[in-house]
Amino acid sequence: MDEYMQEPQVNQMPEHPNDTQKKKKGRWKNVLLIFVEVSVLLAAVAVLYVVTRATGEVERRDLDEEQIIINEEVVQQIEEEEEVEQKGYRNIALFGVDARDGELGRGTRSDSIIIASINQDTQEIKLISVFRDTFLNLSNDTYNKCNAAYAQGGPEQAINMLNANLDLDITDYVTIGFAGLIDAVDALGGVEIEVTDSEISHLNNYQLCMAEELGVDYIPVKSSGKQLLNGMQATAYCRIRYTRGDDFRRAERQRDVLRAMMDKAQGASIGELTDMVNAVLPQVETSLNVNEVLSVLGSVAGYHVAASDGFPFEGNRLGANVGSKGSCVIPDNLEKNVVLLHEALYPEKAYVPSRNVQNISDTIEELTESYIQ
Repeated sequence: MDEYMQEPQVNQMPEHPNDTQKKKKGRWKNVLLIFVEVSVLLAAVAVLYVVTRATGEVERRDLDEEQIIINEEVVQQIEEEEEVEQKGYRNIALFGVDARDGELGRGTRSDSIIIASINQDTQEIKLISVFRDTFLNLSNDTYNKCNAAYAQGGPEQAINMLNANLDLDITDYVTIGFAGLIDAVDALGGVEIEVTDSEISHLNNYQLCMAEELGVDYIPVKSSGKQLLNGMQATAYCRIRYTRGDDFRRAERQRDVLRAMMDKAQGASIGELTDMVNAVLPQVETSLNVNEVLSVLGSVAGYHVAASDGFPFEGNRLGANVGSKGSCVIPDNLEKNVVLLHEALYPEKAYVPSRNVQNISDTIEELTESYIQ
C-alpha cells in the first residue's frame, strides 16, 4: 500500500461557503431508480428496494454537509439552474471497496470509483469510472493516487476529491463491499458476460483466492465466449487487471457487469429483487435518506445507461512511476480532461473549468513532469 503524501502543496482549497449545501437534497426525488441502473460495482441495485421495504436494515450514514466541498463556480451554476427551475442532473458517487469484514468506511481504499450521472429529464444515466491510480489532489492539498482519499477520510473525503478535481456537485454516495457483489449476482441468477481466452486463467486465479479467503468452493470457467457467470465468477471477472489494457480494461469490465446487472434487474421479479436485497444489505452503506427514495421499481425500464467511459480519457492520460506514490495514471492536462468530462455528461453545455481545477492542473504538471519520459 502506497504511503500517503503528507507535505502541503502550494494551492490551497477554497473555503466552502456556509450556504453551499442548501442546494443539495431537496431537489432530488428520483433517487430510487438510479440505483437499479448504477449500483456500485453491481450490487446496489438492491438498495432502492431495500430503502423502501427494509429501512431499518440498510446502513445509512449522514454526511456532514458543511464538510462537503463544491467549487465556487459550480455552486453558482447550481443556483442559476434552480432559478429557472430546471430538473437538471444528479451525480452520485459509487464506491466499491475490498472489505471482507463488512468495514465500509475510512481505512480501506476504494477499489472502484464510479460517477453515476442521471439526467432527470431524459432518464439517461452515464457511468464514468475514475481510475483508482489517477494522480489527483486528495482535497486536502496532498497529491496521491485518488483511491487514497477514501482510506484517509472515508466517503466525505472521497466525494470532496471528486468535486474538487472534476468540478462536480456530488453530495451523496453508495459504498458496497465485494462480498455483496457475489451474493447480488447470485440472487439475480447470474449475468451474461463475454469472456475472452486471455481472461480465463486470471478469472479462475481470482476465484481461487476469493474462495480460499471466504472458505467456499468455486466453479472454474473453462471456455471463452458469452456465458452466464455466477456471483463468484462475475466478481473475479471484475477484478482482472493483467490482460491487455491493464487497469483501464479492468474498469471497463466493471461497467460491463453493471450493464449486465441492469439488464437482469429490469426483468427480475419482486421476489428476485427481494432476495438480492437480503443478500446485499450487510455490505451496503449509503448517505441517502429513506424520505428521498420513491418506491417506483415498476418504472425501472424507463431509465437506461446511455454511455460509459473512464477518466482520465483515452489519449489524454499518461502512465509513470511518481516517486513513493508508485505507478500512477496522470491526467495529460487535468483542465482538458475536465472539459471532456463535462462534454460527456452535459453535451448541451459549453464548459470552462473553475479556477480551482486550473490550479490543481498546474500543480499536477509541476509534481509529475520530472517522472514523465
